[in-house]
Amino acid sequence: MSVVARMDKVVNEFVNRCRWWHEPLSKGRARMFALQHRLNTRQRNSVLKLRVATNCPDWDTRMRIIEACSEEVIADHAHGGGRPHWKILEDLGVRIGLKRSEMQKASPLASTQVCWAAWEGLMANRHWLEGIVANTCAERVNVPGYGSGEFRKRGWFGLERRRWGKLFGLDEDALEFFELHTEADIEHSNTGWHAVQKYARELRMEDAVVAACERNLHVWEHYLNGIAQAGDGQRR
Repeated sequence: MSVVARMDKVVNEFVNRCRWWHEPLSKGRARMFALQHRLNTRQRNSVLKLRVATNCPDWDTRMRIIEACSEEVIADHAHGGGRPHWKILEDLGVRIGLKRSEMQKASPLASTQVCWAAWEGLMANRHWLEGIVANTCAERVNVPGYGSGEFRKRGWFGLERRRWGKLFGLDEDALEFFELHTEADIEHSNTGWHAVQKYARELRMEDAVVAACERNLHVWEHYLNGIAQAGDGQRR
């Protein structure tokens, strides 16, 4: 089995076991996701992913990492009309009942902070090829073809677009965060998968990158489980 096929298998296992997609979405969970993922998008793309770019010796790959980070935290002209992804998520949070000031003053959950510390070790202090897997393995979940049913057909944010629209009565325009992220994440994750396909065998790192994918997706599972637990404690 090729290294990319092995990584796809790991992603598929993550999709099949993570409770976030296999339990009903509540308003509390959705609002907690908006609060935490706004913070996470900024942290991962302004700090963690850039450390991977610093370690990457391949110029083209390094530039693609930086361009992807720029879309997330500065401006996405290709998919977001010149707005960064965290700002589009902030607007979505307001549409589902959060105050903008509440989102701007939000603090990371303890579980989110633990995940940031884990990613620091998995992204800053590892070989760049392991780091780029850490950059992109969760974005891969937005590519259709993993899991089963609607998830397999639409990918993570395709599923969320339907769930959030039904839960909050939002039209397609109001759910643009999920549409743009589906398109952008396919591009971003392809950067990681193509880098692995190009370099893993040459560097004799096939097992290392598969292990990096497994470890990082366990961190992502902890991140989403923390949001679910905190969201279940919301009363509004």
